[in-house]
Amino acid sequence: MATGVDAKLLKSTKFPPEFNQKVDMQKVNVQVMKKWIANRVIEILGSEDDVVIELIFDLVEGGRHPDIKSMQIQLTGFLDKDTPSFCKDLWKLLLSAQASPQGVPKELLEAKKMELMQEKIEADKAAEEARQRREEFERRDRGRGGRGGGGPGAEDRPRSSRNDPPAPSEKQDSKAANELREMELKERIKKMRSSKSGDDNVEANAA
Repeated sequence: MATGVDAKLLKSTKFPPEFNQKVDMQKVNVQVMKKWIANRVIEILGSEDDVVIELIFDLVEGGRHPDIKSMQIQLTGFLDKDTPSFCKDLWKLLLSAQASPQGVPKELLEAKKMELMQEKIEADKAAEEARQRREEFERRDRGRGGRGGGGPGAEDRPRSSRNDPPAPSEKQDSKAANELREMELKERIKKMRSSKSGDDNVEANAA
């Protein structure tokens, strides 16, 4: 039992039945447990307190068989009302760890598996989104290439193309111009005939 711990307080405190089981720290992966301890303390206190974290490390590694009851009494001044639940969770994990061939609690192994699975799901989702964006970009790029480098297609060309049939107003203007040319041509022929007839009459009178 650690020095400075009130024996009366130990006797008067009701501890979980799990605390009656011993833990052999030689069967525990200490580094894994240290990581859990540090994260849990940060979660409880809302910040990283190296003093408290190192104190717990020392209590856990202080001997081959830690005294969890004494540990809870000593940590009460630091973790306050969260001390009992912290110590209970810690002891359950240590009991699970010493029963594991790897010295790692089964609960942490399952949590790690779930974490890895979630990471894989997120990675697969990101990869799928990237593939869809790439395919969409390639479709758009092919679409631009199919129009001859971005030129307008036949449906985009203006209606005023030379090969398009003339509009109704253009037809009317063309018809009027043809009629004027025909009238001018007829007038010229008429004048030529009139002039030739006059010349014939002059020659007849002279004879």
